Amino acid sequence: MIDLKKTTHEMIKNGTWKYERGVFWQALPQGVVGYDGDFIVPENLSRGEKKEAIEKIRFVLGLDTDLESFYSEISDSKFAFLIEEFYGLTIPGAPSLYQAIVEVIAQQQISFEFAQKAIHNLVRLAGRKAGDLYLFPEPQDILSLGDKIREAKLGYRANYILSVTQEFIKGNLRLDLWEFSEEEAIRYLTKFKGIGKWSAELFLMYGLRKNVYPAGDLGLRRGIAKIFGLKVKDVREKDVREVIEPYGKWKSLLAFYILCYDRKTQGVRK
Repeated sequence: MIDLKKTTHEMIKNGTWKYERGVFWQALPQGVVGYDGDFIVPENLSRGEKKEAIEKIRFVLGLDTDLESFYSEISDSKFAFLIEEFYGLTIPGAPSLYQAIVEVIAQQQISFEFAQKAIHNLVRLAGRKAGDLYLFPEPQDILSLGDKIREAKLGYRANYILSVTQEFIKGNLRLDLWEFSEEEAIRYLTKFKGIGKWSAELFLMYGLRKNVYPAGDLGLRRGIAKIFGLKVKDVREKDVREVIEPYGKWKSLLAFYILCYDRKTQGVRK
């Protein structure tokens, strides 16, 4: 059973969702949709709209994740302690592919906390209100910001976001890479300015729920160093892959648990 509190704790706090009194609420184009074990959908939606909204929430919260099989897989490993630590945690997904690529670019080379603030700034600048939440901005809304995007405090990432948005609007950049293999998708995405290998891998994990992870990520390297009693400088990308690849279909979920462990322990240290 998914733990909503733990899963929402690891989501990007961008103003488009909230977790209150045991209920998760997400602003979607169809309206504000809730989940507390059951789906809470606006009454005025058509049957098709309700179905689409429910599928979106299932995707965002990873409700179809077979956590028990994952825990069984890691129960006799060095990672077994993560089961109790994060029991019920799933990988959050983005409600839209465009949101996923923007939020991934916004996280480049900075801490998760700082990235969240910048993304929230961007949502407030360009997003439309939905009650006390915001809808994530449409591509045209972000492009229309022009130089005003600087107010989001995204740094050099603002230019990358504008560039990628322009390519997306023109139809040059596809994000619906469902049929691509991981390798094909990474090769394709990294042709575009502002999308490196790390960003491509994180996008595939966050936007498409592909079984991929950003092996060069500092938090992932740091988490593995802590678990195995190593120095971070001695854990390289190839070492991360050697540790995680044997877990097959569970490798992205294991990588996410290690990232969350690193965030949690970094917070304790501070």
